[in-house]
Amino acid sequence: MSGEEPDDDSRKVEKKGRRLRRPRGDGGLHWDEKRQRWIASVTIGYTPAGKRIVRRASDKTKTGALKKLRDKLRDRDDGLPVGPLNYTVAEAVTYWLTYGIRGRDDDTISNYTTLAEKHIIPALGARKLRELSAEDVDKWLAEKAAELSTRTLRLLHSILSRAVRNAQARDKVKRNVVALCDVPVGHGGRPSKALTLDQAEAVLEAAKNTTATIGPYIVLSLLTGARTEELRALTWSDVDLEGDPFRNPPIPPHIKVWRSVRAGGDTKTRKSRRTLALPVRCVSALLSHRRRQEATRKAAGDAWQDRGLVFASRVGTPLDSHNVRRAFRHVIKKAGLSPEDWTPREMRHSFVSLLSDGGMPVEAIARLVGHSGTNVTETVYRHQIRPVIQDGATAMDRLFPGANAAP
Repeated sequence: MSGEEPDDDSRKVEKKGRRLRRPRGDGGLHWDEKRQRWIASVTIGYTPAGKRIVRRASDKTKTGALKKLRDKLRDRDDGLPVGPLNYTVAEAVTYWLTYGIRGRDDDTISNYTTLAEKHIIPALGARKLRELSAEDVDKWLAEKAAELSTRTLRLLHSILSRAVRNAQARDKVKRNVVALCDVPVGHGGRPSKALTLDQAEAVLEAAKNTTATIGPYIVLSLLTGARTEELRALTWSDVDLEGDPFRNPPIPPHIKVWRSVRAGGDTKTRKSRRTLALPVRCVSALLSHRRRQEATRKAAGDAWQDRGLVFASRVGTPLDSHNVRRAFRHVIKKAGLSPEDWTPREMRHSFVSLLSDGGMPVEAIARLVGHSGTNVTETVYRHQIRPVIQDGATAMDRLFPGANAAP
């Protein structure tokens, strides 16, 4: 054994040749010969099945083990959670990713998992959750700020904070120190951009000349402004390629953008539910695509899974976002542009910018892209804003002709 003499703190005294046990509820302390450590233990409650919930701590010295036992008893008496000392940040994050975000969209779960495995667990995972401090989190965020965007930093902070809060609710830790930390300003990310008119024409031509599903996908994205998540959920029942020219007023060919691949199938906002008239190029692209898809369906035979999707895989299943990006880059390269410089969502940015450059009011553009107001349309999506607002001057010139000559 360690050779230490029993002390008063052990609450065990010699009486008439026998050792008295510690009072019930005061925990226990014993020497583990195999581990060569003092083991302190305390019962903090019972499971619904009646099994005791025991928390243990160990130390090389009796004094150290007793101190840990006192801490646990104090927390228990104060009504605070008595969490396991060896529960790590990695365990908390992994548990939350496994059980805390069930029912979320698959892409969201995959994104959260990737961020956690790449940035949180390697840096903080081995840290015992009870010992994680606000300073640890501040330093970690500051290091990440040099390489990640502010948006990504906020997402990392959210993932870690929610994981710790989940552990807190399960008595693994007393408080959530991550919630006490502010998110720093991150590294400037790559700004989104928009195609020029000539570049857009080149992309449309390259999309027309491909027999892959991505061709009409790009045409619709660029000429209607629909989000990529909305196009991946578009079904043929929501597509009308004929319209009704004899109605009053006539109904043009159109698509109903009422769904997305988000969890539950909802669009991003209620304003995002909209019906969009189709430009002639879109109608032509979809007619050709429907014929090719019918041939693909027959070739697939029994392997075809008929979900009614406009843009589907070779067996009718939904397109994966990674496959869309890969096929998109192939078309961009055929258009003479650098594939690394463009993403599918920038077709929507291009739609907004080209309409703005063509003189369409921003209010009308906001309705087309499903924004609830014009602020996002103006500050995020419109890249080719006219340098001078000429509407007022043009109207005044019409009202007061004859005084236009410069002195």
